[in-house]
Amino acid sequence: MIQQLSVFIENKKGRLAYITKVLAQAGIDIKAMSVADTSDFGILRLIVDDPKAAIGAFEKEGIAVSLTDVLAVGVEDAPGGLARAANTLWGNGISVEYAYAFMKREKDIAYIILRVDDNERAIKVLKENGISVPSEQEIRY
Repeated sequence: MIQQLSVFIENKKGRLAYITKVLAQAGIDIKAMSVADTSDFGILRLIVDDPKAAIGAFEKEGIAVSLTDVLAVGVEDAPGGLARAANTLWGNGISVEYAYAFMKREKDIAYIILRVDDNERAIKVLKENGISVPSEQEIRY
Protein backbone atom coordinates (compact mmCIF):
# COMPACT_ATOMS: atom_id res chain seq x y z
CA MET A 1 0.00 0.00 0.00
CA ILE A 2 0.96 3.59 -0.60
CA GLN A 3 0.35 6.53 1.71
CA GLN A 4 -1.51 9.36 -0.01
CA LEU A 5 -1.82 12.87 1.37
CA SER A 6 -5.18 14.58 1.03
CA VAL A 7 -5.02 18.35 1.37
CA PHE A 8 -8.13 20.50 1.74
CA ILE A 9 -7.72 23.65 -0.34
CA GLU A 10 -9.92 26.62 -1.02
CA ASN A 11 -10.80 27.01 -4.68
CA LYS A 12 -9.17 30.38 -5.22
CA LYS A 13 -6.29 31.77 -7.23
CA GLY A 14 -2.80 30.84 -6.10
CA ARG A 15 -3.69 27.98 -3.74
CA LEU A 16 -1.98 25.29 -5.83
CA ALA A 17 1.08 27.52 -6.17
CA TYR A 18 1.16 28.03 -2.40
CA ILE A 19 0.75 24.32 -1.57
CA THR A 20 3.46 23.27 -3.99
CA LYS A 21 5.77 26.03 -2.71
CA VAL A 22 5.40 24.68 0.85
CA LEU A 23 6.47 21.25 -0.40
CA ALA A 24 9.33 22.64 -2.48
CA GLN A 25 10.71 24.62 0.45
CA ALA A 26 10.63 21.45 2.56
CA GLY A 27 12.50 19.52 -0.16
CA ILE A 28 9.53 17.22 -0.85
CA ASP A 29 9.23 15.68 -4.33
CA ILE A 30 5.72 15.18 -5.73
CA LYS A 31 5.39 11.82 -7.47
CA ALA A 32 1.68 12.01 -8.39
CA MET A 33 -1.24 14.31 -7.83
CA SER A 34 -4.92 14.70 -8.51
CA VAL A 35 -7.36 17.50 -7.77
CA ALA A 36 -11.08 17.04 -7.19
CA ASP A 37 -12.91 20.33 -6.86
CA THR A 38 -16.19 22.10 -6.41
CA SER A 39 -16.88 25.80 -6.84
CA ASP A 40 -15.70 26.53 -3.27
CA PHE A 41 -13.02 24.01 -2.33
CA GLY A 42 -10.93 21.11 -3.55
CA ILE A 43 -9.14 18.04 -2.34
CA LEU A 44 -5.57 17.80 -3.58
CA ARG A 45 -4.40 14.19 -3.47
CA LEU A 46 -0.64 13.70 -3.48
CA ILE A 47 1.90 10.91 -3.53
CA VAL A 48 5.20 12.35 -2.30
CA ASP A 49 8.65 10.97 -1.54
CA ASP A 50 8.41 11.71 2.21
CA PRO A 51 4.83 11.79 3.54
CA LYS A 52 5.83 12.43 7.18
CA ALA A 53 7.95 15.44 6.28
CA ALA A 54 5.17 16.74 4.02
CA ILE A 55 2.63 16.47 6.85
CA GLY A 56 4.99 18.40 9.11
CA ALA A 57 5.46 21.12 6.51
CA PHE A 58 1.70 21.44 5.96
CA GLU A 59 0.88 21.46 9.66
CA LYS A 60 3.51 24.17 10.26
CA GLU A 61 1.63 26.32 7.73
CA GLY A 62 -1.79 25.48 9.19
CA ILE A 63 -2.82 23.47 6.14
CA ALA A 64 -5.35 20.68 6.77
CA VAL A 65 -3.94 17.31 5.65
CA SER A 66 -4.78 13.64 6.16
CA LEU A 67 -3.27 10.28 5.20
CA THR A 68 -5.08 7.58 3.24
CA ASP A 69 -3.85 4.15 2.20
CA VAL A 70 -4.16 3.60 -1.55
CA LEU A 71 -2.78 1.08 -4.02
CA ALA A 72 -0.41 1.53 -6.90
CA VAL A 73 -1.02 -0.82 -9.80
CA GLY A 74 1.33 -1.34 -12.71
CA VAL A 75 -0.51 -2.15 -15.91
CA GLU A 76 0.59 -2.72 -19.48
CA ASP A 77 0.82 0.63 -21.27
CA ALA A 78 -1.42 -0.54 -24.11
CA PRO A 79 -5.14 -0.66 -24.89
CA GLY A 80 -6.83 -2.85 -22.29
CA GLY A 81 -4.08 -2.58 -19.65
CA LEU A 82 -6.23 -0.77 -17.12
CA ALA A 83 -9.35 -2.70 -18.14
CA ARG A 84 -7.69 -5.96 -17.06
CA ALA A 85 -6.99 -4.63 -13.56
CA ALA A 86 -10.38 -2.92 -13.20
CA ASN A 87 -12.24 -6.03 -14.31
CA THR A 88 -10.20 -8.22 -11.97
CA LEU A 89 -11.24 -6.03 -9.05
CA TRP A 90 -14.87 -5.79 -10.17
CA GLY A 91 -15.04 -9.55 -10.76
CA ASN A 92 -13.95 -10.07 -7.15
CA GLY A 93 -16.47 -7.65 -5.68
CA ILE A 94 -13.98 -4.85 -4.99
CA SER A 95 -15.14 -1.30 -5.68
CA VAL A 96 -12.84 1.43 -6.95
CA GLU A 97 -13.70 4.73 -5.29
CA TYR A 98 -11.34 6.81 -7.42
CA ALA A 99 -8.23 6.47 -9.54
CA TYR A 100 -5.55 8.62 -11.11
CA ALA A 101 -2.45 7.94 -13.17
CA PHE A 102 1.12 9.07 -12.70
CA MET A 103 4.38 8.95 -14.58
CA LYS A 104 7.25 6.72 -13.64
CA ARG A 105 10.10 6.19 -16.03
CA GLU A 106 9.69 2.53 -16.84
CA LYS A 107 9.22 1.18 -20.33
CA ASP A 108 5.80 -0.17 -21.30
CA ILE A 109 4.27 0.16 -17.82
CA ALA A 110 1.63 2.69 -16.78
CA TYR A 111 1.02 3.17 -13.08
CA ILE A 112 -2.36 3.95 -11.61
CA ILE A 113 -3.25 4.98 -8.05
CA LEU A 114 -6.47 3.33 -6.86
CA ARG A 115 -8.59 3.92 -3.79
CA VAL A 116 -10.59 0.76 -3.22
CA ASP A 117 -12.94 -0.46 -0.51
CA ASP A 118 -10.71 -3.38 0.57
CA ASN A 119 -6.96 -2.83 0.09
CA GLU A 120 -5.75 -6.19 1.40
CA ARG A 121 -8.17 -8.21 -0.71
CA ALA A 122 -7.44 -6.06 -3.77
CA ILE A 123 -3.70 -6.66 -3.43
CA LYS A 124 -4.29 -10.41 -3.13
CA VAL A 125 -6.56 -10.75 -6.18
CA LEU A 126 -4.46 -8.47 -8.36
CA LYS A 127 -1.29 -10.43 -7.59
CA GLU A 128 -3.10 -13.75 -8.09
CA ASN A 129 -4.05 -12.52 -11.55
CA GLY A 130 -0.51 -11.48 -12.47
CA ILE A 131 -1.11 -7.74 -12.09
CA SER A 132 1.76 -5.76 -10.61
CA VAL A 133 1.20 -4.08 -7.25
CA PRO A 134 4.43 -2.17 -6.60
CA SER A 135 5.51 -1.41 -3.07
CA GLU A 136 5.65 2.05 -1.60
CA GLN A 137 9.45 1.95 -1.92
CA GLU A 138 9.22 1.14 -5.65
CA ILE A 139 6.80 4.00 -6.28
CA ARG A 140 8.55 6.71 -4.31
CA TYR A 141 12.06 6.21 -5.74
